Amino acid sequence: MNVEQPAINKWLITITVMLPTIMEIIDTSVANVALPHMQGSLNAGTDEITWVLTSYLVSNAVVLPMTGWLARVFGRKRFLMSCITIFTIASLLCGSAPTLAMLIFFRVIQGAAGGALIPISQAILMETFPPHQRGMAMAIFGVGAMFGPIVGPALGGWITDNLTWRWIFYINLPIGILALLMCTFFIFDPDYLKRTAQAIKIDYWGLFLLTSGMGALQVVLDKGQQEDWFNSSFIITFSVITIVSLVALVWVELTHETPIINLRLFKNVSFSAGNFIMFVVGFCLYSSIMLIPLFLQTLMGYSATDAGMVLAPGGVATLVTMPLVGAALQKRDGRKIVFCGLLTGAMAMFFMQRLSLQAAYGDFVWPRVVLGIGLAMTFVPLTTVTLATISRQEMGNATGMFNLLRNIGGSVGIALAATLLSRRTQFYQTSLVSHANPFSMLWQERLHALEQALISKGIGIAQAHQTAISMMYGAVRRQAGALAFNYVFWVIGIAFLSIIPLLLLLKRNTHSEESVALH
Repeated sequence: MNVEQPAINKWLITITVMLPTIMEIIDTSVANVALPHMQGSLNAGTDEITWVLTSYLVSNAVVLPMTGWLARVFGRKRFLMSCITIFTIASLLCGSAPTLAMLIFFRVIQGAAGGALIPISQAILMETFPPHQRGMAMAIFGVGAMFGPIVGPALGGWITDNLTWRWIFYINLPIGILALLMCTFFIFDPDYLKRTAQAIKIDYWGLFLLTSGMGALQVVLDKGQQEDWFNSSFIITFSVITIVSLVALVWVELTHETPIINLRLFKNVSFSAGNFIMFVVGFCLYSSIMLIPLFLQTLMGYSATDAGMVLAPGGVATLVTMPLVGAALQKRDGRKIVFCGLLTGAMAMFFMQRLSLQAAYGDFVWPRVVLGIGLAMTFVPLTTVTLATISRQEMGNATGMFNLLRNIGGSVGIALAATLLSRRTQFYQTSLVSHANPFSMLWQERLHALEQALISKGIGIAQAHQTAISMMYGAVRRQAGALAFNYVFWVIGIAFLSIIPLLLLLKRNTHSEESVALH
């Protein structure tokens, strides 16, 4: 049975579901640049203010996998409109929060409402477009998904500098109201959801274990490096909660009559392989986007704006490539496009591995552009191929878990990259310092040259000696940092290559209506 409403133009439905998606994605990154301003305004410490980000991510992670279940319980249209309404109201409350505690509380509510927006929008798009056009549908979705990270930081910085940080939340109000009005007129529940929207036995244990497990996992990943991982009783406690909760969750969900998340979907080998590939792609994407501006600002002396200008061309490359990939998917095997995308991403990382402290602006930009093209060639076909074998009844569950694994992959990537960067910097610094000693002729020549240069500027001999040693030590630290960044870029490149064999487990995407009827 055809589930879309024939009276509604599919492009109107597309615009309708993309509005809340873009709003949610922008909100995950827009607050980053405003943290220092929030810290001063709310009289908060550095550790405390990061909970503005963490609280959002935790509640987001909890709701993502249960999106399909909630849509069945409440009806998808009603649930989507409720999420948009709650997200918009929570944005207003975040902007007017008088204290840090209130802001964090409202961010939890905002994150919970926002967690369902992306998987619901993705499920609606997959149903609205016929099978041969689903690649294009996911390309459009991908453009919206990439639009947020590109626009978010720049928009947040401009608003914070020219208005106040509170307006980064107020800006959601007109978008939310427009999205709500469009949902009212253009979104309808398909027949199969109306049939299943009967009284469902609520899985209370699953709800509790999912909340505690995903919440604790997100806290471990966000705070692990800051708390020195398992040397901290705080991290050990939350790790134990994570493991116990998730193991118990698997048992409860496999035995419950109407589970809150349908883990049986992972019996589908193609779906399982696609999810694991997306986990690693999330790992590579989020960690690389975190590392590049960090390299530029800490080692190269770039401003935040200049670092953003290095990232921007890569984002533009992704936006331009995605529609082309969507068009190619209508005729080509998606697995081959993903293969090319993973190779391209790995190649970009290996280019970045060779960057030095003498690199110019263009040396950073073109590997970022190559990475942007690789991500476009990976994200769109991987989503299409992974979800192609899922029945319409389970599409909400599938998109929720797919997006959750991408987000967790991103959290793991950022946590692991930060830890590797810190440990390798210490390792390289120790190694380089062993060569920087008074008995080295090269060291003596360089130190003497610096001393003479300082003395020629009118600085006293004793002060010139101390300043020259400090400069030499600073150069060693910068060089150690550059080597550490290069090592982490190499690890990310290997991660891209390591998942290529899993493409053999993916089922080839089909382009006919008959394939969907089989589900």
